[in-house]
Amino acid sequence: MRIALFVTCVNDAVFPETGRAVVTILERLGHEVVFPSEQTCCGQMHLNSGYRREAAALARRFVGQFDRYDAVVAPSASCVATIVDSYEHLALDVGDAALAEAARSVAPRVHELSQLLVDVLGVTDVGASFPHRVTYHPTCHSLRALRVGDRPLELLRHVRGLTLVPLADSTSCCGFGGTFAVKNADTSVAMVADKIARISESGAEVCCAADNSCLAHIGGAGARLRSGFRVMHLAEILASTAGAPEGAR
Repeated sequence: MRIALFVTCVNDAVFPETGRAVVTILERLGHEVVFPSEQTCCGQMHLNSGYRREAAALARRFVGQFDRYDAVVAPSASCVATIVDSYEHLALDVGDAALAEAARSVAPRVHELSQLLVDVLGVTDVGASFPHRVTYHPTCHSLRALRVGDRPLELLRHVRGLTLVPLADSTSCCGFGGTFAVKNADTSVAMVADKIARISESGAEVCCAADNSCLAHIGGAGARLRSGFRVMHLAEILASTAGAPEGAR
């Protein structure tokens, strides 16, 4: 299958290894990955801050770049949720019927990584190896907007050498929430402290999730508190062949 990668602006600017991991996984499975070079932001930040016309302009750019592809993957549940759940409503709000129609057309073809692997490609074992204790934090958008359910957990269960440990109060928010962490700093800090405590109690070496923005929040606070665990995007674990026999890498 020919799959277009929407890497998202945050990953492109700050976490490029996540985008490379997605390519590694899909090419390992025999698929061609293409990267539309004029892609930018999905507009989530603008939309959440009330800049609807600016967000609509970015939605038009996204549709123009990706509508030609049968499948689009993004390593960000929050960005996929913006495209799938918000673009059509946004277009109607700004009176752009053509954008609304285009949004309806492209939405079923845009997938978060675990959705693409499990639902579209029918794969749960991607040939990964990662000999560490790992816990999974279901980010709010993956949990409540996309409803990815246990797809990430199923993928992690098939990673060789990985010990998947449960996370208490896993469905509670980490406190990031985009501008929420800035506008409500005290509340955000209290929420992430609770999340870090639960991760530490799990005994995990690594906390993974489907959104690097949330992982940056957890990882930054965890480092300041000297929590002892590290954070990794789900894609990076699924791309790993650490500990595998030389011929299997």
